Amino acid sequence: MCMLLAVIASAAAEAPELAPDPGDRRELVVLVHGMGRSRLSMFVMARSLESSGYRVLNWGYPSTARGVPVLGESLAAAVRSQRGDAPRVHFVTHSLGSIIVRWALANDPPAALGRVVMLAPPNQGSRSADRYTPWVGWLLPPIRELRTDSTATARTLALPADAEVGVIAGERDGKVSITESHLEGERDHVVVRAHHTFIMNRGDVRRLVTRFLGTGSFGHRDGRPAHPHAAAP
Repeated sequence: MCMLLAVIASAAAEAPELAPDPGDRRELVVLVHGMGRSRLSMFVMARSLESSGYRVLNWGYPSTARGVPVLGESLAAAVRSQRGDAPRVHFVTHSLGSIIVRWALANDPPAALGRVVMLAPPNQGSRSADRYTPWVGWLLPPIRELRTDSTATARTLALPADAEVGVIAGERDGKVSITESHLEGERDHVVVRAHHTFIMNRGDVRRLVTRFLGTGSFGHRDGRPAHPHAAAP
């Protein structure tokens, strides 16, 4: 049974996107996975958001073969073709996907931009990228753009003033530190006890994503973020 479910999930994640139905007025959430991953990594998140009433575009891309500007242009084109009658377009991103969305927002933002939730984003670059670029940068072009150098793409993309961005960082990430996840202009930031790779599959993270998309906040009590160190589900 587990094998059958995995096969079904994989097929659904890799299936081509269908044109949006005319008159579908649900808000659109675009999911953008991280480096070395596929749409399958965002499958659970997609189902969660669909159950909350959103239309979901789980966008896949060749994360190890192209630079951020090329991927950003491809994402912007996909959003234009898939927006349909959606009144707002939101984004939920993981790792490298966050930088690709930042490029799109800075250079070719969608009409009626909604909110953005970034999971484990290397917004200030990543020391892990610094460490691995000399060895694999020729093989993985995007990794060079995730360095902490002030000229790297991750450090030079300005966030539009009207963009509402929430960041969820992993306390046990191992690849992107909490400090590296912060973005100037972010509306909210929360830390959960998660590792980098599967942060998007946690129940608490999915709930926080849905809350931010709906309200623009992860939820506050007495001025402090809700669930700053949420326990593992």
